[in-house]
Amino acid sequence: MSFLDSILIAINALRVNLLRSVLTTLGIVIGVASVIILVAVGTGASSEVDRQIKALGTNMLVVFPGSMRSMGRAQGAGTDLPLSEVDVVAIRDKIQGVVGVSGQLNETAPMVRGNTNWSTTVSGIHADYLFVRDWPLESGRDLTVGDVRSGARVAVIGKTVAKEIFPDEDPIGATVRITNVPFEIVGVLASKGQSAMGRDQDDVVLVPITTARARISGRTQVQNDRVGILHVKIDAGADMAEAQEEIESLLRQRRANTRGNQDTFSVRNLAETMKARTEVLTTMSYLLAATSVISLIVGGIGIMNIMLVSVTERTREIGLRMAVGGRRRDILQQFLVEAVSLCLLGGLIGIIIGVLASAAIAFVADWPILVSPSVLAGALAAAAATGICFGLFPARRAAYLNPIDALRSE
Repeated sequence: MSFLDSILIAINALRVNLLRSVLTTLGIVIGVASVIILVAVGTGASSEVDRQIKALGTNMLVVFPGSMRSMGRAQGAGTDLPLSEVDVVAIRDKIQGVVGVSGQLNETAPMVRGNTNWSTTVSGIHADYLFVRDWPLESGRDLTVGDVRSGARVAVIGKTVAKEIFPDEDPIGATVRITNVPFEIVGVLASKGQSAMGRDQDDVVLVPITTARARISGRTQVQNDRVGILHVKIDAGADMAEAQEEIESLLRQRRANTRGNQDTFSVRNLAETMKARTEVLTTMSYLLAATSVISLIVGGIGIMNIMLVSVTERTREIGLRMAVGGRRRDILQQFLVEAVSLCLLGGLIGIIIGVLASAAIAFVADWPILVSPSVLAGALAAAAATGICFGLFPARRAAYLNPIDALRSE
């Protein structure tokens, strides 16, 4: 009997008991679908994390002011000693490996042009800000050291702001009012997308930090050198951990006269935070992989069980084939092909369900769909391997039946 004959017999056997065949393959369906979803979710999430790390800026540390505690309760970030211009200069001049430092002072303010208005985040920054954040311009120019020093009323706007305020015109050179103060638009940022926290990073207006203090924040003289947070860019060849320790040591020295040993600031490596998220995703991937393997094993046991039933039901048929010259290897091949066919049927159904589920997850999570043909081929190969492993025992049992006993069976 040729291999093609075995396939035709297997297809006929599946067709005769179609419902039983489909129900038998449920374990394989779940296992293969899990593999597809596992790969799609894992690669999609990793791709998204990589994008968010690049959006944060490479080799960047962020210094936050501390949180004041009262009666054992934290008052929130920035309620303790604020960061200042002196901290910016000290970090820039004294820490090795630092190639850029920028403060950031955020306020929410209305932006008006004619009859159009938009409430957005106005960030006062230093001239190094776009360099530190790896944030290119789409058009126009960056804020300069001269703009910051002179407190110029100039602004660089994000894509969302440009779309809302200037839907049909070039914003470069236009004048807008922010808290009733006129600002000239000198640049438009390239799109940055959502942050790791889901905030639209393009909904922002950047102005010189000196202008923000004097014209927007309305800070008192006591707070007139205040900096909300600090972004510090470290040279690619420098040690991030070492630079972080040096910055922490420097800030502790500058705050030596404050409360005990409790830091009044925190320094965070956001790339490390994102990598920690990646590790969590990897752990989840391992759990999904374990689920897939268990499902395939359960499915394989189901296949073996139904094939043993099939051998019992067709014992007389096996005896007749042997009686007319059928060889043991033909019987072995026939039942093995049936087991593999069952698994491939389950694999195909699992692929369809897995791809649809992956597309749904990617749509909800706003991730790219990353299911390559090699993954689909691998899932089918895993299903076929399951059929071979768990179909071999029933096939051997059928092949090594005694022909006389097989013919006597009812």
